[in-house]
Amino acid sequence: MWKAAMSEEVGKAVQSVLERVKQAAARRPKTLPAVPPRLVAVSKTKPPEMIVEAYRQGQRNFGENYVNELVDKASDPLILESCPEIKWHFIGHLQKNNVNKLLGIPNLFLVETIDSAKLADKVNSSWQRLRGASSQRLKVMVQINTSGEQNKHGLPPEDTVNMVKHILSQCSALHFLGLMTIGRYGYDLTLGPNPDFQMLLSRRQEVCEGLKLPMEEVELSMGMSTDFEHAIEVGATNVRVGSIIFGNREYPNSALNTPNPSPLPSPAPSPEKTAKTVSEEAAKKMHHLTVSEH
Repeated sequence: MWKAAMSEEVGKAVQSVLERVKQAAARRPKTLPAVPPRLVAVSKTKPPEMIVEAYRQGQRNFGENYVNELVDKASDPLILESCPEIKWHFIGHLQKNNVNKLLGIPNLFLVETIDSAKLADKVNSSWQRLRGASSQRLKVMVQINTSGEQNKHGLPPEDTVNMVKHILSQCSALHFLGLMTIGRYGYDLTLGPNPDFQMLLSRRQEVCEGLKLPMEEVELSMGMSTDFEHAIEVGATNVRVGSIIFGNREYPNSALNTPNPSPLPSPAPSPEKTAKTVSEEAAKKMHHLTVSEH
């Protein structure tokens, strides 16, 4: 009964979000590139059954924040059998020691979080070694820290052009697809356009002018559950939506809930969940906790 209800809810949610994506795209100014927005369903902490149900509704792009979780899901027998055309996006912070593990998964479509020349070089050499010279280039995005927050990963905005130039000139196994940002959580749109999105738009302009790239060939990954429609309206071509498709995320409270207990800190709460009102009890607990983003 739970499974049937879960499937029905996920199915309805996917259809609802796809319709909202379509409507938001129709509201975009004609001056923006007419690139149909790509919906990335963020499935972190969610079971394979939910991913399969979203796939059955026509959803193909799925995003994961943690390498180990993506490795497990991408090789899950149910997903391999039921979702042959799935496209995995890695949207979390990528450490160099995890690159080989990530690049070895089946159906990896896009790494959205390249934030240094060293990481780009590592991904480039690993892709060449793992996949061979005949393989298609790996699609990547450059992550920009548009909000300037210390707890956010990403490149300083002023380094954007040089970083893209490095990928285009030095990383022959990579296909530069565009720019990505997370931005500040909980921005109030009544104050005007989201400044993080405006920053990413201006950096794309600089990249296109400085490196002579067509605007429609440089995508923008920005916008999540709380603001994806606004992001599309101002130019996003790739939005990352999780909780309004799959429901709020439940993080394990102990190592017993994970297959391979690790001394690393528990994952930080999702941006979408963080933006929601915290209960009084949770607020008391939060007073004693310091959560860092990894």
